[in-house]
Amino acid sequence: MFHISFEQGTLTEEQKEALQEMWLRCMRRIIASTTVAGSGHPGGSMSSLHLVLMLYSTLRHQPGDHCWPERDRLVASMGHISPCIYSVLSEFGYIQEDRMIVEFRHAGSSFAGHVECCVPGVEWNTGNLGQGLSAGAGMALALKLKRNPARVAVLMGDGEQQKGQISEARRFAVKYELGNLFGIVDRNHLQIGGGTNQVMPQAIRADYVAAMWNTLYLEDGHDFEAIFQALRRIHRGDVDDPRYPSVIVARTVMGKGISFMENKAKYHGSVLTDDEAAAAFDELGLENPLPMLRQKRASLYVFQEPSCLEAAYPNIDPGEPITYGVDVKTDNRSAYGAALEDLARHNNMEDVPRVLGFSCDLEGSVKMEGFHRLSEKAFFECGIQEHHAATVAGAASREGCIAFFSTFGVFAACETYNQHRLNDINQTHLKVVSTHCGLDVGEDGQTHQCIDYIGLMQNIYGFSIFVPADPNQTDRIVRYVAAHRGNFFLAMGRSKLPVITDEVGSPLFGGAYRFEPGRADWVRKGEDGAILSHGTTLIEAVKAQKDLAEKHGLRLSVLNFASIKPIDLDAILEASRTGLLVTVEDHHVDTGLGARVALAMADAGVACKFIRLGVKYYGLSGKPSDLYRLEGIDAAGIARTILEAKGMP
Repeated sequence: MFHISFEQGTLTEEQKEALQEMWLRCMRRIIASTTVAGSGHPGGSMSSLHLVLMLYSTLRHQPGDHCWPERDRLVASMGHISPCIYSVLSEFGYIQEDRMIVEFRHAGSSFAGHVECCVPGVEWNTGNLGQGLSAGAGMALALKLKRNPARVAVLMGDGEQQKGQISEARRFAVKYELGNLFGIVDRNHLQIGGGTNQVMPQAIRADYVAAMWNTLYLEDGHDFEAIFQALRRIHRGDVDDPRYPSVIVARTVMGKGISFMENKAKYHGSVLTDDEAAAAFDELGLENPLPMLRQKRASLYVFQEPSCLEAAYPNIDPGEPITYGVDVKTDNRSAYGAALEDLARHNNMEDVPRVLGFSCDLEGSVKMEGFHRLSEKAFFECGIQEHHAATVAGAASREGCIAFFSTFGVFAACETYNQHRLNDINQTHLKVVSTHCGLDVGEDGQTHQCIDYIGLMQNIYGFSIFVPADPNQTDRIVRYVAAHRGNFFLAMGRSKLPVITDEVGSPLFGGAYRFEPGRADWVRKGEDGAILSHGTTLIEAVKAQKDLAEKHGLRLSVLNFASIKPIDLDAILEASRTGLLVTVEDHHVDTGLGARVALAMADAGVACKFIRLGVKYYGLSGKPSDLYRLEGIDAAGIARTILEAKGMP
């Protein structure tokens, strides 16, 4: 494999010649793949090509083992330059040239329009600009904790520097002294809408300097020697402060190498016509391969779904569950904090922690103080930077550890939806614990009452959604998600809750109880109807059931759906045989449990009288008990609804 050592002072003439030949072959691939596909981003790919070639020539990597633990990572934050990345990966033997060119952007192929990690050598699926630096920071953080010598490079465009999340990532990387992280900004001064200074003026170098990054500038980002020298300085620590991350801002040219494409914003996302491609090949002194390639693509039939390698998952000791007695009244978030502290006790006492915690200036509110105290090196305060926190935690979880990200519901679900979506696409192992959900937030009012987290998170295919009913169930769910791979969203309210008991008064979710995804809990059994609930409203359902039995002789079932996704279809169908289903939840009435139950019944072709109780509009500022009463989701409101449904006074 072609490799250039930083031990040498300069590039040799032979290396320069080899790099120039590599550049020419990659230019051929960029033009051919985008033209044959009829879509893509050739101009930006050409702008970054010299930088990417030099990166792969100097980074530590093994094409034959693209999961080598000590490899240097390269995150292409501007994923639309996939023709450039794929071309260079082909040059270094990661992928086959013919497949890359012919299959580019073809349905079912791994070679998608934006880089995806189903292609060997690609570390992170990108496309949503501005998230790559956060992902790189997450990787660098985990590698530093593990004392892994690998470095992380993040290639970014100048247009995406307009994204606020990049500023968040810059600050975080300095705070935690991620000297193993460096960025390269392709500064071609053009984006889709035209010149970057016209679209949104910015002083990129000044921004990095102000954030205390070591900042290097290249007047010619197409000069292999200049790129090498800048990378060498970073590698050798020849910067202002090697504890901190570094960035190279490289002045480049959009469409570099093809005269009629250079400095034209048009070619950021427009491919060449066949005539233009022929002229480009002629200018490069290359034969035109398009007729042959078009013939191959016409007969191409790719139907398999590309698959990515799963990230390693650590061996997590979940510890022994805590049982809270019936005389204990505490909030679920405190039970979460206690379980998380216990996870640290069992998994973080050795040199390398296996459980990481991330918070956004809400450590006390989300009850992470115990974890922080016990495992200081595994706790990361991200400040009021939720977008970055969600991404950095997700990326860190792909490096042999798990990550708990905790904040309020409106920040954990509503504000960071896109970050979680990208985490899921990248098959992370993120545990999102969202407190202060629903009207239960109370006096904080509409802006902080997250009533739509189920509706949002159920759209993300790989996320499971759990809503515990009391501290005992919270404890067991937290331990479950820690011990199992994948992404989980765990939601809870703010108020203190009584322990849910069985019919003889013992803690229902204590002792030997074990949480099982996709299984509802039968809290009470009856034949006159069924109340289906979850979270903070379950105790209201139990109270209503008792009141209806004592005062009206009605025997109703009460089911707890702590597992919202996956959901227990068998329990729904069994409950429907009572002839009356009432769902009750502190959530948007049209997108929560009620909606999932309705869909499950429709899919099964089952009909019965069905009533959905939930939040019908943004809440008021007031005590949760008053807000529940106004929405009819307190015990009295539930009982009243059931009596009306039964035609009873």
